[in-house]
Amino acid sequence: MLNLNEMRTEIDPKTTERAQSFEIWKNAPMPKVTLVKTFEVGRLVRLSRRKGLRLNMLMCWCIARAAKDIKEFYMLPMGERYLKYDRLAVNMVVPVKRGGVTLCDIPFSEDIKQFNEDYLRLTQQVHETGEPHNLSDDYMVISTSALPDCEIDAAVSIYAEIFNTPFLAWGKYRHRLFKTLLPISFQFHHAQMDGLEAAQFLNALQAEFKRCSID
Repeated sequence: MLNLNEMRTEIDPKTTERAQSFEIWKNAPMPKVTLVKTFEVGRLVRLSRRKGLRLNMLMCWCIARAAKDIKEFYMLPMGERYLKYDRLAVNMVVPVKRGGVTLCDIPFSEDIKQFNEDYLRLTQQVHETGEPHNLSDDYMVISTSALPDCEIDAAVSIYAEIFNTPFLAWGKYRHRLFKTLLPISFQFHHAQMDGLEAAQFLNALQAEFKRCSID
């Protein structure tokens, strides 16, 4: 076992429960799987309006909350390597002041007020400077992309080896029969997790959307 730093460790995949899946999928031409689930997000939308919070911030916090107790989210396949992390972060696409977009990683905190402060500070920093904020050396990063001006049903990302992290994408929520619905695409590397863990995460995410609160 090679200790890369105190927050990330390289481990032998043969010693893990993922050994067989790692061997099968590590060199697959397209090792990513995408699942799509429609969520009820009415509570989140109301909370955003009532508290003056950004809906995207609430979404990202709930995503990390749903992932934090699933051990597969802390494991990252990188070619022949398998990395284990101790902490989570959420990544988002941020428009840059001078034009274009770049990426911003927000460290996860159980304290939603702290997460919100970090979210506002770091996204503003990235917007102003145009420089990405990258935590991937110390955190397992969950990637996200939001298109709030368009009602999309699903998104399938292009696979690139440098972007093996889990990826969630969504568009504009829609009102249907007294419900506020939002389809979300969840893409994951099959060497990292199977459908069972992915479904566990999606169910946990819906539970987080329904109970999210801030005092």
